[in-house]
Amino acid sequence: MADRTDELKARVEAKKKELEGQLSQAKADAHGAKNDQIEEMERKLKELQETLKDGWDNLSEQAVAKLNEWLR
Repeated sequence: MADRTDELKARVEAKKKELEGQLSQAKADAHGAKNDQIEEMERKLKELQETLKDGWDNLSEQAVAKLNEWLR
């Protein structure tokens, strides 16, 4: 189980960094049309934060399922 959690954590961290980079770029571009993209990226990051509120060591099966869905 620890190996699967470590793999999931690595995938989530990579996706989080990618999303944060896209968010920073969208904010830098700051065109009116980008506002929806910015809001969507911020929503995804907030969702991730909420899912991980209990930390990686206390992931439930439901949290693992949410993280796998978040990665899609």
